[in-house]
Amino acid sequence: MSMAIHTRALRKRYGSHTALHGLDLAVQPGSVFGLIGPNGAGKTTTLRLLLDIIRPTSGEVTVLGQTPREGGAALRRRIGYVPGELRLEGRVKGGALLRHLAEVSGPVQPGTIEHLAERLSLDLTRPVRTLSKGNKQKLGLVQAFMHRPALLILDEPTSGLDPLVQREVLMMLREAREAGQTVLLSSHVLSEVEQAANDVAVLAAGRIVAEGPVSSLRIASVRRIRATLTATTPEAIGAALDAAPGAEDVDIASASPDGLVRVSATARGEIDPVIRALTTGSIRDLTVEEPDLEESVLELYARNEVAQ
Repeated sequence: MSMAIHTRALRKRYGSHTALHGLDLAVQPGSVFGLIGPNGAGKTTTLRLLLDIIRPTSGEVTVLGQTPREGGAALRRRIGYVPGELRLEGRVKGGALLRHLAEVSGPVQPGTIEHLAERLSLDLTRPVRTLSKGNKQKLGLVQAFMHRPALLILDEPTSGLDPLVQREVLMMLREAREAGQTVLLSSHVLSEVEQAANDVAVLAAGRIVAEGPVSSLRIASVRRIRATLTATTPEAIGAALDAAPGAEDVDIASASPDGLVRVSATARGEIDPVIRALTTGSIRDLTVEEPDLEESVLELYARNEVAQ
């Protein structure tokens, strides 16, 4: 099965600045693929290359089995796109604009525009120029989804939306995946990617620093530990944790009047030595937490900067 999106050694330079350094990307059909990274990482540049808005300095790119340049307008009609900076102006009403765009993008089933507008709480009777940033974003989302394209390319799609509408957009992404559509989602909102994407690539300074299933970005070798102990002293548990490989950021609360000692620590690497150290006392309560996706990505950025 051919990839919905495939790039090889894709590079883009703007004068002396290199925005992308040999990007290799493969997006499976029928998946939601997350592209995450800070501002300036190369996310928007990548999306514009896929749409033939700009052209690569070197390398190869195919979208739905065609090169963007050769596919032209026919290929773009198979794609729904929401840009990161959506500029919509004019006296035309939202509904009229969407009906006009439907004639350009391809067949739109009757009632689809109204159904999507209702889901996103969008008033189609208002002139575009009077809409807030969030409502213009909703308009952009309706035009991207309304013709049920084979591929959705969404650059920060929930920007300016309130939490309830954001949740509805995530539901629409899941429905698109279930319908066999492919979604490329660019975002710096890590919780969105975590909820919606099957796979993810992390961009930093124009390079992919990690990719794979969302779960693989979690730093499995790092755990946060909180414990409540009895039958020990702060000094005893402190000495045990000092001797335990991988125990970091240890914080021990003084014994309370009821004889409890409260401990928090980070276990890096094998967790067993840290847990064994805690058995210096009797464990009354124990919590072990994985870092969230944001912590994982920040550490990946840090690793990339050190590597450079």
